[in-house]
Amino acid sequence: MRLVLASTSPRRRQILALLGVPFEVIAPEFEERISAQLPADQEVLEFALGKAQSVATKHPGSIVIGSDTMIELSGEKIGKPADREDARRILRALSGKTHRIFTSVALVDSGERGIMNVETVSVEMRRYTEEEIENYLRSGESDDKAGAYSIQGQGSDLIKSICGDYLAAVGMPLRRIALYLKSRGLAVADIEKVYSEKSFMNWRRFA
Repeated sequence: MRLVLASTSPRRRQILALLGVPFEVIAPEFEERISAQLPADQEVLEFALGKAQSVATKHPGSIVIGSDTMIELSGEKIGKPADREDARRILRALSGKTHRIFTSVALVDSGERGIMNVETVSVEMRRYTEEEIENYLRSGESDDKAGAYSIQGQGSDLIKSICGDYLAAVGMPLRRIALYLKSRGLAVADIEKVYSEKSFMNWRRFA
């Protein structure tokens, strides 16, 4: 059974690798266009499905996984910053507040829809200073991250607490994927052991 991750994200590649199942990575040909009409949880699911389908159409007979992440703060949908100034604006807006991360998974199996799931994680940020924002921006870590920060990197210093699936906050929840792949006869790692050991990057810090 050929397993494909439709993604350009190193984080999602690292997370899926925790299952111990061989897979390929193919960049999806899908353009994300944020809509003012769709709620964030619905939009991230459509983006994940669009990514998976764009790869699945060219690779029939494969199991293709798509995923997407979006942040919502006070009703505003926040994706990756457009530039450094936009990242600065986003980090200022998040300081001292709680926002939600929506991370979706869409799985296309031999052309048919499999998993369609969205996980929601609440993240409370510290009230950090302008100097801390500037120091973080200089690291370059915020440039390609939804919400302009990285939970698994230096951005963890800006976070007070996380409520929900840590792997979903980073980029892709694994439980539903693991169960589905197991039902299809693939030998996957013990998912409960993965979640109990929490060995992925900064996971134990927020346990």
